Amino acid sequence: MLMCSRFLDYRTKCRASTPTIFASFFFSLFLTSSAACFNGNCQVLEACTAATDCGPGLYCGNCPALGRTRPVCTRGQATIVTSLVNGLPFNKYSWIMTHNSFSIVDAPPLPGGVQRLTFYNQEDTVTNQLRNGVRGLMLDMYDFENDIWLCHSFRGQCFNFTAFQPAINTLREVEAFLTQNPTEIVTIVIEDYVRTPKGLTNLFTNAGLDKYWFPVSDMPKKGEDWPTVTEMVQANHRLLVFTSDASKEAEEGIAYQWSYMVENESGDPGVQGGSCPHRKESKLLNSRSASLFLQNYFPTDPVEADSCKEHSAPLADMVNTCYKAAGNVLPNFIAVNFYMRSDGGGVFDIVDKINGHSLCGCNTVSACQEGAPFGSCKNIAVPDTTPVTNTTGSFTGYVQFSRSASPVHSPNCWLFLAFYLRLITILLQL
Repeated sequence: MLMCSRFLDYRTKCRASTPTIFASFFFSLFLTSSAACFNGNCQVLEACTAATDCGPGLYCGNCPALGRTRPVCTRGQATIVTSLVNGLPFNKYSWIMTHNSFSIVDAPPLPGGVQRLTFYNQEDTVTNQLRNGVRGLMLDMYDFENDIWLCHSFRGQCFNFTAFQPAINTLREVEAFLTQNPTEIVTIVIEDYVRTPKGLTNLFTNAGLDKYWFPVSDMPKKGEDWPTVTEMVQANHRLLVFTSDASKEAEEGIAYQWSYMVENESGDPGVQGGSCPHRKESKLLNSRSASLFLQNYFPTDPVEADSCKEHSAPLADMVNTCYKAAGNVLPNFIAVNFYMRSDGGGVFDIVDKINGHSLCGCNTVSACQEGAPFGSCKNIAVPDTTPVTNTTGSFTGYVQFSRSASPVHSPNCWLFLAFYLRLITILLQL
């Protein structure tokens, strides 16, 4: 049996600089180091001044929340795991999922000059999330403006100042990605407030996604293994869609989420160390009647400035905690805010380690050897902080923030105050 503390041993490679009076000596070392690391040659945790200093899949960022203000090359792109280990059941793999994938900083303005007053969870477009290796999207869908919109809400109601955009816009991004990347599989989890009859069915059909739909009839009902990723690609069943509305499975053929996966509590209970409670709608985490495990890891109030700290050692610790709570089962999805923010490796390294242990018995997936017996690993140090770029497959991703990756931002307290005052005003008028 694998030791839980071992498979997610999270050791930082950053070292504090030592004060010295030999300034000229260390200055010369700095020049030597700088000369050896520039123009795309810098690797994870090496100092940088611009994104162009860093290698593929990296950006130049820092983590002031941990007291690390000096920019270093930071992972912003996932390993395309199926390029290393293919042909296993879908439920053996782990993927990055973005919480409120649609809630994007610098999202398109609302029509009519309405000012959006709400919180944000991500920093780049859904297209770019997918290009960077995200394979799970959490989308909140509502009836709004005679259409189906992506929106934050209060008590299940979308307001014009908490809305983002019609859902079909984001789903068309997913369709374009699946069309351009014929070996990739995407999972969508819908927080479902749509009451229009056949609303979701028509939405996905109009977005051109029905041709990729994984049918409910083929989903394992009693915790069995899923088809292999190879079989799913061959059948073109490359889109998994789950809804929070149980009635939609019979009415529209959309899988009811908690019949097929277990899930821990979201928000603050999902990030508090030492326990991993299950969500009330979910079976117990150690239930074996569902073969997928979604681990939520995001605080109730999203703060960009804190996310790099959250995605370091605390995330590794919580994965270990939930692994034990689930009866020694690793998550298939890890849902996070601001997925690219970390102190170096972040959720990308965590998922690499999970996939390594699940798929080939190695410390990280990049140590797996195709066709080798389970546990036969390349000699790669732990943690492996160099992203694996798939140069032979169809995936070509890149790191992109909607704005500079270097600054970090906290929510504006006046924004939240304005939001709640506006909300109270509306509720009093109901």
